Amino acid sequence: MNEQAMIELVGRYFDGVDGEDFAAITATLTDDCVFTIETHGVRLQGLAEIEGMFRRLWANHAAVRHEGFVFVPAPDHDRIAVRFAVINTHHDGSLAHKSNCNFFEIRDGRFTHVAIYMAGENTLERG
Repeated sequence: MNEQAMIELVGRYFDGVDGEDFAAITATLTDDCVFTIETHGVRLQGLAEIEGMFRRLWANHAAVRHEGFVFVPAPDHDRIAVRFAVINTHHDGSLAHKSNCNFFEIRDGRFTHVAIYMAGENTLERG
């Protein structure tokens, strides 16, 4: 997978996250994908656990938005790192601003592992 294809895969993933579309997210993940929230000691494996995490994220916020992406693709190693801003809108209308980095590992055009480093409160809770 070349650099541009990796960047587009990350874009499809975050479009799904921000659009609350788990089917779109699923299209970017392997069935045995592992999610780790490194800053909070959370490990999820498989689509069912990952879906539960996203459903809780969406239920706990009126909206989530990711922007300002900086990509560091490593196509020779099937990995891409991404730094970005997160804006979570709470149900009362207040906003939480965060700075995150994700590290994605890729196999056959899908993510096998997503390692998340987030500033502040863990909004990706384990169920």
